[in-house]
Amino acid sequence: MIPSVHDQEDHRGRARYTLTETEHGYAWGVCAEAEGLFGEPRRGIYELFGWVPQAEVGGWVGHRLWLVPDDETRGPWLLEDAESPAQPHGTARLVLTGLDDYEGPPEGHRGRVRVHDGHRWLGSCREFVRVLPHKQPAPPLVLRGLAEGHQLRAALAKGTRRALDLEQAALEIRDDQGEPLTERLLWARVSAWRPSSHGTDLIDLELEGLFTPVPEHARPIWERWLVGPPATAAAWAGLDTRRRWAWHDLVRERAAYRVPRDRPAGHAYELDGRHVTDEPGLYLALGEAVNGPGGYFGGCLGALNDCLGGTFGYTAPATLLWRDAATAREYLSQALSADGQPYDLFGVVLDLLAECGMHVTLA
Repeated sequence: MIPSVHDQEDHRGRARYTLTETEHGYAWGVCAEAEGLFGEPRRGIYELFGWVPQAEVGGWVGHRLWLVPDDETRGPWLLEDAESPAQPHGTARLVLTGLDDYEGPPEGHRGRVRVHDGHRWLGSCREFVRVLPHKQPAPPLVLRGLAEGHQLRAALAKGTRRALDLEQAALEIRDDQGEPLTERLLWARVSAWRPSSHGTDLIDLELEGLFTPVPEHARPIWERWLVGPPATAAAWAGLDTRRRWAWHDLVRERAAYRVPRDRPAGHAYELDGRHVTDEPGLYLALGEAVNGPGGYFGGCLGALNDCLGGTFGYTAPATLLWRDAATAREYLSQALSADGQPYDLFGVVLDLLAECGMHVTLA
């Protein structure tokens, strides 16, 4: 959890970033600027040979891409935030990059694999191979204008390799209103430090180690949320699906620091369904219907079920007026499970809401 504002913040007023030691919870230091927070995470690269397309694939391919082997004894394999570079016309090969979980077909798998994005089949290949990318050192994370805590000051004074290894730490992040927003875990080692131009007794601290940067495509979303939470609902409506998921990530992570007030049983909710044109739009609209602008109420069927169980702003029984429900029916009725089985996501959500005491009226 993000701790309360520390006394070190006198230098800059309210600080945005707190570097915290995770085992005991003390602050290594606080600052208002973090350089290197955004970048491109290390992505797996896959070549699919004998590619037979069923849909056009290029650029950003999908939030979740499933590779389903014909061998039914093996489960589907997930590739997240998948992209595909432009392929020469007529090439029977497809290159995919993404964040992989290494589950599913092993790299030596030689059977046919079909690929879908949760909504449609994209094609199939006779075999695939994972390409090992050229290893490049990750750029450092630099905390500028850092006010040191006592433990960090002592570690820098020692200056030994062991003292400068901060091990697991959390970069805890507040918005400009001083409210907790999210955090990023890292395995940090101090590689350099120097006096900062931001003020007397402040330093610029350079950290290297295991750290996954926030993707560049999410930077505008973060910049919006760092100002403070949205004051009106559907501030995400103009975003494409990829950036809606980035918006939802912050909605979900911010919710970890808040305990919403459960409405009493019998409360009447209202959902604005005009912008429910994709899966993140569904969960963003549900979250705002229950918990107001920027509110969270699940991000998948399992999480939605958890939220309906209580302590997320909802108490059964209740009613929900779903306006413009035809939009969700049009865009979400044809979905594919991880193993490629068709189902009606819109219908499943309605059934789940009903099972958990939410009587829905479609308008």
